[in-house]
Amino acid sequence: MIKKLIRRVLGLGTEAEPRIISRTEHGIGRESVSHGARKVCEILQSHGYKAYVVGGAVRDLMLGVRPKDFDVATDATPEEVHRLIRRSRIIGRRFKLVHALFGDEVVEVSTFRAFNTDSETDEYGRILRDNVYGTREQDAARRDFTINALYYDPTTEEVLDYHNGVRDLKSRTLRLIGDPAARYRGDPVRMLRAVRLAAKLDFKIDPKTRAPIKQLAPLINNVPAARVFDEMLKLLLSGHASACLQRLRAEGLHHGLLPLLDVILEQPLGEKFVNLALAQTDKRIREGRPVSPAFLLAALLW
Repeated sequence: MIKKLIRRVLGLGTEAEPRIISRTEHGIGRESVSHGARKVCEILQSHGYKAYVVGGAVRDLMLGVRPKDFDVATDATPEEVHRLIRRSRIIGRRFKLVHALFGDEVVEVSTFRAFNTDSETDEYGRILRDNVYGTREQDAARRDFTINALYYDPTTEEVLDYHNGVRDLKSRTLRLIGDPAARYRGDPVRMLRAVRLAAKLDFKIDPKTRAPIKQLAPLINNVPAARVFDEMLKLLLSGHASACLQRLRAEGLHHGLLPLLDVILEQPLGEKFVNLALAQTDKRIREGRPVSPAFLLAALLW
């Protein structure tokens, strides 16, 4: 009974097989995948391992956008990946990943992960330690949004879809996997990611995914400052910072992220200046021109 409840909250459901989507439906040819990602999958599969292009790359390809980078997920351990791919290195201690190098390209390779029901949490429910290897299905359930839980096999050119991510891509809907409140408590940064992705992709946020955000927004204050700052940089340098800020304010998530910015936004002239700075930054990024994070932060807090 308890195990079934845990599986339902975490979005695991039953041991269902994924929906298998062919190239004729998803439209992704192996030639769309970077050389390095194809090579990683080829090497691992030739040694009997499962290997897929995952996450944002699959999502972007299905939306007709060229991904900036490609990630691979596999059932091989980091040590096994490192042994098979000559130019590679293991990074991280608590959460090990492999960076496979192919010329100037770096492919991030992760081992399938599972939820650890015995994970250490803080008093607010934020997961502090959670690093357990698992199956492909468990790995899909751990991912944040349905549109990021798609697995593309360059060999068969099939997409594996466990959580109706393709349906949500078609309807342009951002939906969390599992119980939204539980997922936000486990990692409050997901609330910032939801806003950033929705603004970047011009997606609507599923009502159930959106509902707990305003109530749980204060949990962001319990996240290490370095993680929040990293997410804020991604947001500001996404090319859609103006839209992100509007959504942050609409969801009540902007308070405390950049404390001085709260004060500036309460002043009409300050708000106008911030919006202008973000609009110019978005324009530069979309044109492929360089942007200095330090300059942007200085402009925002001037």
